[in-house]
Amino acid sequence: MASYNKVILMGNLTRDPQLRYLPNQTAVAEFGLACNRKFKGQNGEDREEVTFVDCTAWARTAEVINEYFKKGRPIFVEGRLKYDTWEDKQGGGKRHKLTVVVENFQFVGGRNEGGEGAKSPAAAEGQGAKPQAAAGAADVPFDQGQQFKPDDIPF
Repeated sequence: MASYNKVILMGNLTRDPQLRYLPNQTAVAEFGLACNRKFKGQNGEDREEVTFVDCTAWARTAEVINEYFKKGRPIFVEGRLKYDTWEDKQGGGKRHKLTVVVENFQFVGGRNEGGEGAKSPAAAEGQGAKPQAAAGAADVPFDQGQQFKPDDIPF
């Protein structure tokens, strides 16, 4: 019988990533992700539920997530589910935990969205953000004082 283990999530980090290195110098980053779901209840009122997910990233992916993401920053992750079991050290019996092993991720939102102090990838590469005064005409479809109609918006 074939099986398939794929997870796709988008949410905000609930805490700063915790980066550590294994004895063989492999990087491991662990972080929490909060995914919100909005829906209407049975009596029509707006409701929201939050699912908290523990995530683990490895190698270069772990280092990049640790460098650019902070608490509150949105992220899109793809990965697989992993079920860990272990014996509690205080004699509490068998413990278990379901985590997402991040295989791929994408930045979501703007450069400064969420996560106080999170660096942008362009800034880390020495490119920095382009000042607004230096933006060319091709970058700005309308003059700042110009009025436009909704039909002028390209989406």
